[in-house]
Amino acid sequence: MPTKSVRLDVDLYERVMARKREGETVSETVDRLIDDVSLLDLAEGGEYDEERAAERKAALERTADADEVSLTDLTERET
Repeated sequence: MPTKSVRLDVDLYERVMARKREGETVSETVDRLIDDVSLLDLAEGGEYDEERAAERKAALERTADADEVSLTDLTERET
């Protein structure tokens, strides 16, 4: 697949990298982060099928689980 270089402000780059998962490329991270339906989209009558809703729910649950593990690790390191 062809690629394109882009310039990001340092703070935006750091935000993307903070959300990058192990084994995921930066391109995959950006794709995952922007491939979403916002509440505004839904409020404006956007379509959101059941399969996609289930995928998003699973992704949110994985994120919550990962956040809990990270918080536990951080707490343990500080004590």
